[in-house]
Amino acid sequence: MSGRTGRSVAFALAAAALYALSTPFSKVLLADVAPNMMAALLYLGAGAGMTMLSLASGARGGEGEVRGRPLERADAPYVAAMVALDVAAPLLLMAGLSLSSAESVSLLNNFEIVATALIARLVFGERVGGRVAVGIGVISLACVLLSWDAGAWGFSVGSLLTLAACLCWGIENNCTNRLSDCDPVHIVVIKGWGSGAGALVVALCAGDALPTLVDAGLALLLGFVSYGLSIACYVRAQRDLGAARTSAFYAVNPFIGSALAFALFRTPLAPTFVLALVLMVVGTWLVAPRARRETRSRGRAA
Repeated sequence: MSGRTGRSVAFALAAAALYALSTPFSKVLLADVAPNMMAALLYLGAGAGMTMLSLASGARGGEGEVRGRPLERADAPYVAAMVALDVAAPLLLMAGLSLSSAESVSLLNNFEIVATALIARLVFGERVGGRVAVGIGVISLACVLLSWDAGAWGFSVGSLLTLAACLCWGIENNCTNRLSDCDPVHIVVIKGWGSGAGALVVALCAGDALPTLVDAGLALLLGFVSYGLSIACYVRAQRDLGAARTSAFYAVNPFIGSALAFALFRTPLAPTFVLALVLMVVGTWLVAPRARRETRSRGRAA
């Protein structure tokens, strides 16, 4: 693995670890903050935090490595789709999280791998190997187990909302991948302010109450860390790895999120959850090694 590719893998893993903080701590804040308002604050926190970091970096005059090309008119469709999907996805996720346990939602976030890889293959023509395809199937089966509500003999509403959010993010990941050679901080600022403003409009139209200053501050801080810094790392990783491979390394985030949720809420382990967890681990194992090999080949070719 080349040094550049190794750094990109590190960025993908950092993105996963930072985003894993979002679900359990959002669940805590949802006790006092409405779901739509929570979604808006998370993205506004990302936009505000990354804007301040960008301004601070410019004031110091430290540019470091070349960050990437400026946005062009041809990028407009991808930027518009990215912002629109980033309005829908957190609204769906917060609604799902308000109806489901934090550990289940964290694990269901792995469906984003399935959505990202399928869109990358079907729409953008990225190669997805046979082993990755099997891993995607195993992860999908685990998502079905987590989503099934045995009492109602159907899929739980909270799980379906979470899966819909992952589908939006899967499409959005591929749109963002078309912009991965741009400045990642610039991309996050656009995502944060654009998507946050859109979600805020939805929250206000829905009649959501404004949170207290303390709750709003905590939500904004969480958004900066788990969305802002995470997205910046994710976009930077995509520059060398591509959408499908970055998503594969990013797959550790649901396990980190689930572990944090269990530590916070002490929820008893249901047999279905344990089985789904095992399947998720197997599916991730099938996907990640193949992605690493393809990354090494890509790095050697670069």
